[in-house]
Amino acid sequence: MAAPATPRPLLILSRASSHSHSQPSAGGLTSDRAAASHRRRGDFVFVVNPSGANGRTGKQWKQLLPHLRTRLADQCNICECITSGPSHAIDVTREAIKDGADAVIAVGGDGTLHEVVNGFFWKGSPVRALDRGPDHSTALGLIPLGTGSDFARTFGWTNDPCDAIDRIVRGVTSKLDIGVMEGPNREPHFFVNVADIHLSAKAGYFASMYKRFGNLCYVFGALRAFWGHNNRDMRIKVNGGEWRTVHKVTALCIGNAKYFGGGMKITPTADPFSGNLEVVVLQDFKWYDFLLKLHRLYGGTHLSVNGVSSIRVQSIEVAEVTASGDIFVQSDGEHFGFLPTKFSVLPGAVDFFC
Repeated sequence: MAAPATPRPLLILSRASSHSHSQPSAGGLTSDRAAASHRRRGDFVFVVNPSGANGRTGKQWKQLLPHLRTRLADQCNICECITSGPSHAIDVTREAIKDGADAVIAVGGDGTLHEVVNGFFWKGSPVRALDRGPDHSTALGLIPLGTGSDFARTFGWTNDPCDAIDRIVRGVTSKLDIGVMEGPNREPHFFVNVADIHLSAKAGYFASMYKRFGNLCYVFGALRAFWGHNNRDMRIKVNGGEWRTVHKVTALCIGNAKYFGGGMKITPTADPFSGNLEVVVLQDFKWYDFLLKLHRLYGGTHLSVNGVSSIRVQSIEVAEVTASGDIFVQSDGEHFGFLPTKFSVLPGAVDFFC
């Protein structure tokens, strides 16, 4: 698409994060209300985590802006939000949707995407535009520029951000499933990629402390998680059925998509457009089992290995047999809390540029 003769200015939406997770006010995203005159032209809001990948995301984004203007500025208002800290992407996404944005695009890694997805919801329900009517929906997009881009791997996407912009320019969307997590006395939390329990979740928790080392953070996190690890008996309830016990669980992974941990194809048959979640359980694994079978976990061929099982579900509840309150739970690489937790799927909940 040809660039316009006079490029439109980029609308900068930097603002301090409230960290409140409250439903945004009707004031919307822009402090300059004159921007409302362009509203019906369509706003595409790019939510950028500048500190992602040890600051590389912010630098890459600046380099990408001229190409973005060339491809998109003649057909929509390009709005930029530079996030200022944890949860800011959630808040600004909610405000963008209430303001009637046609798309919110996460620019960064899986953590940024995770926050943007959670911004599509408030108190368990979808956020809606205030003045666009019941049929209006805001699309979700992704430009993967972070440390981890496991969600993008499910689609076989390259790391070239220009390819991501091409997908957004084409404007083809599909109805994407979203995972839901509910802990005791907590409002629903949402995930788009993989949620997991016990060893892998503990490894992810520790990996977040070593992100300055890039993808090596997953190795360091796993080594630390193995220290003092014990396999544990758990109870599960599938699709609202009866409780049953699963013995010596090493890790239990619930996949809306296929990859986690920097490229491990842990739920290899998951499909984020299927209306189901794939649950993979690893039982009675020792530390040396991971060394011997790691290539199979990364290649997605581990479902035939002894001690590995897989089922497809619409919902699964997981609890400890003997409550201790120390079994880690995470989703999309972000620490959620501890068991018990219920996981379910919202089929086709969000329009996604693909």
